Amino acid sequence: MAPPQTKKSDAGLAVPPWHPNIRIVENLPDTKVVRTAFFVNGAAILVAIALLLVLGFQEWKLYEVGKQINAWQRQIDQDKKQSAEAVAMYQSFKQEETKTKEVVDFIASKPVLSEIILRIGLMTPKKIALDGLDFRETGVSIRATVKGAPDRASGDASAYEKQLRADKVLGPMFRDVNLLTMRRNSSTGRLVIELFCEYAKGPKKT
Repeated sequence: MAPPQTKKSDAGLAVPPWHPNIRIVENLPDTKVVRTAFFVNGAAILVAIALLLVLGFQEWKLYEVGKQINAWQRQIDQDKKQSAEAVAMYQSFKQEETKTKEVVDFIASKPVLSEIILRIGLMTPKKIALDGLDFRETGVSIRATVKGAPDRASGDASAYEKQLRADKVLGPMFRDVNLLTMRRNSSTGRLVIELFCEYAKGPKKT
């Protein structure tokens, strides 16, 4: 069968036939009830919506995390201030506790005065006459007069110093015993001495 004759226009140009060639599928029109382009466009729209939802959800999560971080930071700042105040109060308390402990330890460490008086009265030799005891914060001052010949009085005073230091009762109570002064009494001619017995424990010196 001979192909259909193409109609020539007035200008002499060939025009395509009035219907497509059914043997060429690509040239046929899309005659489906729902066209393929609809599914393609719909799928693209669904993908775009899904991406928007994912991005929106991520933004919401970031916003919530940011709010939580800000709340935590406010709590940290508040707790930090309270912690600093508590530390300052604790340091002040420790200082006061140290001072109180020093006073308590000092009071507890001081020997009983009556015990010192009785022991000094018992162990003092007859050649030494006690003139007075002065109880101070850090120790006991002993004033006495040495009887006997003047040439032996200084030796008796030194022996009394050693006796106080080595006494089994008074020795542990005192850190040290020192003979501070020896002078001659102009009216009696006897040697007057002063000794200082320092407590074994006492307040710290600054």
